Order: sequence, then C-alpha cells, then structure tokens
Amino acid sequence: MSIASINEQLLRAIGVGVALVRARDLTFVFHNQPFAEWFGTPGETAKLTEVIEALQDADLSDLDTNGLRFSSEVKIKRKRRTLVFAINISVTREAGDPLLVVECQNITRIRELESMIDSYSTMVERNTRALEREKERVERLLLNLMPRCVYEEFKTFGVVTPQLYPQVSVVMLDFVNFTDFAARTDPTVTLGELNDIFTAFDRIVEQFGCERIKTIGDAYLAVSGMPEANPDHATAVAHCATRFLRYLERRNLSHPHKWHARVGLACGAVVGSVVGVQKYVYDVFGPAVNLAARLQVHADPMTIVAPQSMEEALADEFRTDALGAEDLKGLGQVDMVQVVKPLGEPVTRPRFPR
Repeated sequence: MSIASINEQLLRAIGVGVALVRARDLTFVFHNQPFAEWFGTPGETAKLTEVIEALQDADLSDLDTNGLRFSSEVKIKRKRRTLVFAINISVTREAGDPLLVVECQNITRIRELESMIDSYSTMVERNTRALEREKERVERLLLNLMPRCVYEEFKTFGVVTPQLYPQVSVVMLDFVNFTDFAARTDPTVTLGELNDIFTAFDRIVEQFGCERIKTIGDAYLAVSGMPEANPDHATAVAHCATRFLRYLERRNLSHPHKWHARVGLACGAVVGSVVGVQKYVYDVFGPAVNLAARLQVHADPMTIVAPQSMEEALADEFRTDALGAEDLKGLGQVDMVQVVKPLGEPVTRPRFPR
C-alpha cells in the first residue's frame, strides 16, 4: 500500500471533516465521509462556496498567493437544530496545482455548553442581585425594629445579650379617646392617620438623638441614653415631647380629626434586648418605662408629666409646674411636675445611626 493510499485512508477515518479543493476554481479533489455528512456530497463541478454557502462572502484569493490561512465559524440549519462548524483553510503545493486544505470541526456541542454556562452565569448573577436586594430589605426592616448596634450584634452572633443601661430617659405618648375614634372610623383611615403622625414623630426623635423603640396601638415609646450614652438624655426626651404636641396642634388646624395626646416622661435604669425566637422584637423593660407609662395616664390632654426627680435635669431648658403627689400602681407615692415649655431654642442633638 502506497503512502498516498495510507494518507487517504487516514483522512477518511478521522472525525474531522476534510476536503481538498483546487485553488484556481475551488472545485473538489477529495472529501471524507464527515464532510459529506455535514455539507452534502459535492458533485464533480461543485465549488467550495456552493457547498458551504456561508463562505460565499469570504475572500479566499490571498490564500494561494500569500500562503495565508483562513479561519471562520459557520452555522448550518439541519432540521430543527443549528450546527456550528469551525473551518480552517490552508494551502498545500506538494503535488501539482496548489490545493486548499479545508478542515471542518463540529463545535456545536462546545458552543451549546458555552451558551448553557452563560445562561447559568446570567441566572446566578440575577439571583445574586435578587438576594442582595432581599438582604437590604430585611436589613432595613430589622433596623426599624432595633438600633443599629443591636442589629450588628444580632447579625454577627445570632443572639443579643440583654444590656442594662443605668441612665436612660423615656417618653411615652398615648392618644386621648383613640378607642372611640377607631370604633367609628374606617380602619384604613385610622391607620393612615397613625402612620402620618408616627412618621413625623420618628423624624422628631431622630432630630434629638433619641431612639424610637416601638408603637403599641396608639401608644408611642422612645428613649434617650441607649444604646449610645447621652448626658443630656432628660432634656432630649423633653424636647421630643414638646415637639410632639406642637406638631399635633399644627396638624389639627388643617385636618378634620383633632388628635390630642397625653405624654409621660421618666428617668432611670432600663434593660434592652431582643425578645422572641421566630418573631424578633427589640423591647425595653425597667422602672423608668413603667413610670413613664403611669405618668402619662395622669396627664391632661396635650400636657407632659414627669417625676419631680427630673426637675433638676430639665431646669436649664424647661419650665416646670408642681402637680403634687399621686399614688401610682406598683410605684407608690410619686411627686409629679408638668413640663410646660422650653426656655429657649433647643440644642440640636447628634443623630445616632439606626
């Protein structure tokens, strides 16, 4: 068997499509079985650009002259599937007329895998962005439930250690006749009004460096001095209380329903912690919270009541009037004062990050 015969058998046996084409007119000298299966069996006068129509616009003239190589990818529709081929064309001059060696490799599977990988990559990126958005949404939600430093501890360790804060001031506000109003008003209207008011209260609380802890129905609870210490915690909550009432007075001028509130202030030790296992709530406990709640009950509508023990802390910025002593449930006799108004413009407090 001659070397030429061996080479021809090898070309027929390999899995790559191979064809030999005359350089002068692009007619076929030889093609193997894979080439015929992919592009059809070329006739005696068929040209390369007729068999592979995707090469009609290709400039193959320089291949013979300059000995260059031509590489391209072509797509061919076979029934419902599109096949992709990598085609490389080079020149050989070993026997008579120059011949173009056309090598065709079926890379359809490779391109399908690349497309699948790109699709998966796009899907992963999309899901990652969705997870990031959900993470940010959950973070904003949790920061509305607890102070930022508490959230950071919870995120890092999964639990929050109860913390005692010895010097904290508490402001508790409750609306007058809210139960009657809620009973005779559409719930949507009631919730809309409360949302409007509590949003304004949140801005006031932030302005004076306080922390809104929670709302309980129509009650609003905020503190100063926790989780970050504040030496002016008493005056901070007093300024919040006076601004609450001032806001309600101005709002009542332009709204059909007139909101009136009672406010209680107190100072003392407070414990703060996250409560619950599945439904997390940051809450505060302690004598100061109980005292503020009891004092607001004894306040007249649109007034602020504080224990006499806060009078000295408020003296530089507020005028107070003595109200006498009352027997408060669980607390005994407590001397009370009414916080009337600030003596001057309040000092703006630092805004602690939530």
